Amino acid sequence: MTEILILVVGFAGQAMFFMRFFVQWLYSEKHKRSLIPTAFWYFSLGGSFLLMTYAIFKKDPVFIIGQSTGFIIYTRNLILIRRERREKAARSAQESTGDS
Repeated sequence: MTEILILVVGFAGQAMFFMRFFVQWLYSEKHKRSLIPTAFWYFSLGGSFLLMTYAIFKKDPVFIIGQSTGFIIYTRNLILIRRERREKAARSAQESTGDS
């Protein structure tokens, strides 16, 4: 039973990694230029977490290191996106009140 659960986690991680590319492709097609939507980073983070979990159960150090570095990068991108949105909202609020 544990082996099946580990396989499910691994396949779920792979599915999330596939979804990030699928979402990015659809988003770019919609906008007629190459863009990376925020959902790409969430799928990347989720996929990385699940695949790292799978790699830990399989005791695969190469896979663990590869996924852990990606996990850090994906988290950082989401932090940068959130910061940019907060700053943009603050500027917008400042402009709407007439403050400079």
